[in-house]
Amino acid sequence: MYPSWVIYSNGFSSQNYLRDGLDYILNATLAFMVLLFVWPFMLITALIIYFDDGRKTKTSVFYKQERVGLNGELFEIVKFRSMRPDAEKDGAQWASKNDNRVTRFGNFIRKYRIDELPQLFNIFRGEMAFIGPRPERPEFVEKLIQEVPYYNQRHNVKPGLAGWAQLNYPYGASVEDSLEKLKFDLYYVKHQSLLLDVLILIRTTEVVLFGKGR
Repeated sequence: MYPSWVIYSNGFSSQNYLRDGLDYILNATLAFMVLLFVWPFMLITALIIYFDDGRKTKTSVFYKQERVGLNGELFEIVKFRSMRPDAEKDGAQWASKNDNRVTRFGNFIRKYRIDELPQLFNIFRGEMAFIGPRPERPEFVEKLIQEVPYYNQRHNVKPGLAGWAQLNYPYGASVEDSLEKLKFDLYYVKHQSLLLDVLILIRTTEVVLFGKGR
């Protein structure tokens, strides 16, 4: 990523005003269709988490966490809990591929992206889209903005349930990883289109059905 790539670009804001205007309707409709199909899996997942350790520890099956959204606005993301209740007793930490804080069942739902399904409700609330850069925690964003060039540009679009960076790069566990993932995020922000969204949806479906995630 060179300065000239930003200076001589057409900008990072979408020029498709019809697409922007229909954005919420399209995302909410798609989220509703997906919810009709996946709600039994969500119910089963919630029950397994509850009986695995939720009942004993009195911890919710859901995990809520503050994230940075469109234009830097904060919102609360919702996921199925895949880590131990004491996972962040020492403060915010990067998630890694073989994170020992993840439960045995948590590894399964992460592999098939089932832990992300409650974010359908974030889409209904208009805080997220189906496709876009994954939202990051404000604690990390403050540091990344200072250390990674153009990092704040990824907040020019709504964060997404699925993203181009997630398909092309594994878990980010450092500033260096964030820089690499940012390249894919900015590519999406600059080239966002219906065709690219469809491509990401198809490849994400492959990850969910066949566990091909990196």
